[in-house]
Amino acid sequence: MLRSSAFRAFVRRGWSQQCVRRDLKTTAKLSATGSVQHIDADYNLETTPFDFSDENYMEIRKIMKRYPSNYKSSGVIPLLDLAQRQCGGWLPLSAMNKVAKILEMPPMRVYEVATFYTMFNRTKIGKYNVQVCTTTPCMVRGGYDILETVENHLGIKAGGDTADGLFHVMEVECLGACANAPMIQVNDDFYEDLTPETTKQVLDDLKNGKTPKVGPQNGRVKCMGIEGKTCLKGKPRGPFAPYLETLDAEEKAEKRPEKS
Repeated sequence: MLRSSAFRAFVRRGWSQQCVRRDLKTTAKLSATGSVQHIDADYNLETTPFDFSDENYMEIRKIMKRYPSNYKSSGVIPLLDLAQRQCGGWLPLSAMNKVAKILEMPPMRVYEVATFYTMFNRTKIGKYNVQVCTTTPCMVRGGYDILETVENHLGIKAGGDTADGLFHVMEVECLGACANAPMIQVNDDFYEDLTPETTKQVLDDLKNGKTPKVGPQNGRVKCMGIEGKTCLKGKPRGPFAPYLETLDAEEKAEKRPEKS
């Protein structure tokens, strides 16, 4: 994988040109909204009805128990996440206003949080949010090859949605699975150790209503080496702490009852 076309291009063009390439990308390619400003749509107006379900109100009560009553605003992120999940992966304006009302916050402060974190999608997106990591570890392991595979296989570019409403594609920064690079995140699930072929298989399974195997796609266990366990196979020795062992023996001797 270190010989991928993306890595060869990286070496050929040099670090500075790669940096320019990333710097010139627009926010629209990285997030679903592409703008910090709200844009009215027929389905996303201030007057669009929204309310949490009874189940989610129960969850909100559980969440708010974590915070003192004078710090209710601390629950803004979990409540926004709850609203986004209820709406199928995106966050309408009326949902943000509802969160502001529950937490007794100025709506603008809720908007500030929702526009800062790219995990909040303020426009409708596809059912499966395919987030492709292209940060350094994934990049040198073929992350751009995976992004290109996803775009070509789905027929859309990063930031776009498929016509059937099934897929949305995002290019994202580090998702924290560097040892298993390259990888993608689809909604809440990680698919790791990818090749173009296994990437297509994951996407096809999702399209056909199947559930792909989560985690590494090359057969290894979590982030263990592909050859499995190669050392430390026996029972570990120690840890040794002679001083503590002496103290333990003395303590046991003191507790031992004296013979009459």
